[in-house]
Amino acid sequence: MTNASDWPCRARRVSGGIPRCQRRPPPVRGASAPPDEDAPEQDWDTGTVVEEQPAEPKLKRPPLYKVILLNDDYTRMEFVVHVLMRFFDMDPEKATQVMYTIHTGGSAVVGIYARDIAETKSEQVNAYAQENEFPLRSTVEMTD
Repeated sequence: MTNASDWPCRARRVSGGIPRCQRRPPPVRGASAPPDEDAPEQDWDTGTVVEEQPAEPKLKRPPLYKVILLNDDYTRMEFVVHVLMRFFDMDPEKATQVMYTIHTGGSAVVGIYARDIAETKSEQVNAYAQENEFPLRSTVEMTD
């Protein structure tokens, strides 16, 4: 005849749903063994495992970059307005105001974007101006 302690683990279930062979014995009083920090906390009376949820990571906004259009003496004003409308989604009135700001001040911020978008827009403007044989240039700078 087999003894109950010789049975496979699955045959010795206790209330709470955790087999005895998977339960840890209660800690010995006075034992100085450090607790396993990676192991989840467990209530030995009920067999319930208590796991802490990791803290939500704090996300910070990516740094923003400004696209600056530079003035030159050869690019036609109409072309600058066209570029502002095409690449920076400005209406004709706003594009004309910004064009005059670039013309009188030497440069103007035409958009503020995440780094990849700012660099892409600047490259598109520079390539488009070169295709149309104008020396118009744009640069990208990190915002303050």
